Amino acid sequence: MMWDLLELLARGVGTTVLITVLSFVVGAVLAVPLVLLRRSPRRWLRLPALAVVELTRAVPPLVWLFIVYYGIGSGAVKLDTLQASVIGLGLISAAYLTEIYRAGLDGLPKGQWEASTALGMPRLASARTVILPQAVVTIIPPAATYAIGLLKDSAVASVIGAKDITFYANQQTQVDLNGLGNFAVAGLLYIALSIPVAVLGRAVDRRLSRRLVGA
Repeated sequence: MMWDLLELLARGVGTTVLITVLSFVVGAVLAVPLVLLRRSPRRWLRLPALAVVELTRAVPPLVWLFIVYYGIGSGAVKLDTLQASVIGLGLISAAYLTEIYRAGLDGLPKGQWEASTALGMPRLASARTVILPQAVVTIIPPAATYAIGLLKDSAVASVIGAKDITFYANQQTQVDLNGLGNFAVAGLLYIALSIPVAVLGRAVDRRLSRRLVGA
């Protein structure tokens, strides 16, 4: 019985991982221009970016999925459940990763920029060779933590029909009415999937830290 349940829920593992990875990648890319705007000295650029980030984070993930899937995805642009899930969660990821990027950059001593300028390095070269390597070290741990949270949040995609772990757990519960057992096993699967993310994040952080110290 337990093996049959695991076999059923395993059907959703691929979709869960795919939604998580693609949403994170979309967020990581979109967060780059957003963080540049957030740190702009010009208020007319900084304030709209701040408004976008705060508004996105203020709306529950489920509402965003409904907006994307039943709103945008039901009009001229047709989206399937996977696409809508990635877009919705990707937008949310962009907002959170923007703040993670910003905190990592703001946490660096201002003297780093000043030292690079004193050495006559162009600003772009300073950002690429001096600032970013240090910022990445501070960004990796919270980004990995967010990725684990995103993995868990991806469960809301089942509400719009994405066939992930939660979808199959809910489907099985409608058959045997054993919600406690089914969702307990689903929870264990989410925990099992989050462990490699945590281990990878720590490994990358240690490796980058050693490389930075040895540089």
